[in-house]
Amino acid sequence: MAVLPPGYSIRRIEPRDYEEVVETLKVLTVVGDVTRAKFEETVEFWNNSTVKAGNAEIRAYNPHVIVNAEGRVVATGTVLIERKIIRNCGLVGHVEDIAVAKDQQGKQLGLLLIQYLTRLAHEAGCYKVILDCDEKNVGFYEKCGYRRCGVEMDHRL
Repeated sequence: MAVLPPGYSIRRIEPRDYEEVVETLKVLTVVGDVTRAKFEETVEFWNNSTVKAGNAEIRAYNPHVIVNAEGRVVATGTVLIERKIIRNCGLVGHVEDIAVAKDQQGKQLGLLLIQYLTRLAHEAGCYKVILDCDEKNVGFYEKCGYRRCGVEMDHRL
């Protein structure tokens, strides 16, 4: 079983994480020109967005980071909780934007973050947790306990 290295921890993204989250996400994709103000506005939106789960309100957006012993963000990922009509108005978790800093890869941080986010979704009552990934990453996500299911399609502007 994978464990965090000594001194590492997982926590929610905070506004102070701006530079390190943006830099870490560049390992995954094109981030664009995200200003500190826009980042902070997005974190505030995430923190204020909820979905009803039974009698409770839970956070719909669950962005988390792994920080190393020095407090530097070294990995990031999110699980979004979606309310559906199907499955008796059930909840589905969507794991998104898993990224690990280049100098931290090989420490099983991606695996640990995915396991953590998946557990958060199931604890929130999600009947399933899904993610989309590039073909080259399928093997990694299979090692994390996910399996191929369906086909991803997109339409971009």
